[in-house]
Amino acid sequence: MITVTQATATAGALKRLSDEGVSIWLDDLSRRRIESGGLAGLVATRNVVGVTTNPSIFQAAIGSGVGYEEQLADLAVRGVTVDEAVRMMTTADVRAAADVLRPVYEASGGRDGRVSIEVDPRLAHDTAATVAEARQLAWLVDRPNVMIKIPATKAGLPAITEVIGAGISVNVTLIFSLERYREVMDAYLAGLEKARTAGLGLSAIHSVASFFVSRVDSEIDKRLTLLGTDEALALKGRAALANARLAYEAYEQVFDGERWQALEGAGANRQRPLWASTGVKDPAYKDTLYVDELVAPGTVNTMPEATLNAVADHGDVRGDTVTGGYDRARADLAAVERLGIAYDEVVRQLEDEGVAKFEVAWQDLLDAVTKSLNSKGVDAA
Repeated sequence: MITVTQATATAGALKRLSDEGVSIWLDDLSRRRIESGGLAGLVATRNVVGVTTNPSIFQAAIGSGVGYEEQLADLAVRGVTVDEAVRMMTTADVRAAADVLRPVYEASGGRDGRVSIEVDPRLAHDTAATVAEARQLAWLVDRPNVMIKIPATKAGLPAITEVIGAGISVNVTLIFSLERYREVMDAYLAGLEKARTAGLGLSAIHSVASFFVSRVDSEIDKRLTLLGTDEALALKGRAALANARLAYEAYEQVFDGERWQALEGAGANRQRPLWASTGVKDPAYKDTLYVDELVAPGTVNTMPEATLNAVADHGDVRGDTVTGGYDRARADLAAVERLGIAYDEVVRQLEDEGVAKFEVAWQDLLDAVTKSLNSKGVDAA
């Protein structure tokens, strides 16, 4: 639990980040965090105004069994399938977290106070099933501040349009490439147009686009290290920031266009860029790198708790570190390409790996819950 004294000592960098127009969301959730008051504490003392989840987060939380014993026992008695058990547990956690964040949601006019839950990752390449799952999750959570996470696969793009068109707020996840990001923004605008045609109020529909950061450096740095030249090594740690900064440039361009202005006039909200995967994976880099260097107005930065604590302790928030760096960003990515590292191939690989990793985490979660249900004498179908 965070004390008032600790909060006073560490609020500086986090408050500066918020003052710069960056919404701080926590990239983690568990029942223990909710019931212990830990989540409420982060909201009260660490400027946290949202929560994101993913299959890996739920696998870690529910797979441990801690805090879920009573519900697991009830589910076992009912003889539910493992898929239903997982859905009941994950939506219960998201519903409870949404209740904790509800005051933030109301105070921000729906902009923040959001809690995200992802569609089953096994549906990532099935548009119709993704849409059906998104509708079901929104119905099960039954909170206005829920966001349904849909992966930015080719099949996910039309699903985003359909779900937004139905008036459901969406967190688009697993975005790695600039081209795919533009397609995501187009899908969002198409969804708003669909909602407007259906007579839905646009002001209640919100969306963020989760652009992944650290995984880009992890993959490109690995290839630069294999090349081993001075030129290659000098580029390490620069590709991810360059990619993200150019994504923000694309965001500015799209949301300054005539198509957007027509929707904005009808009450629509911008789809904010969300920096995801902001935990630094290379110990050679400062642990707040992907926060300090991605400060821009109208963005979200979702952080694992270790990164949140690091920013609170020694973050270097010094104003906008994005909008003045577009030329340098283009030069950095061009330099990587000149060395024979193909940007398109890297981001395609990262998308495929991202979906696969979430599928593995989801299967691990299903296996753990199956074991728990069976241990209580029930055959989990």
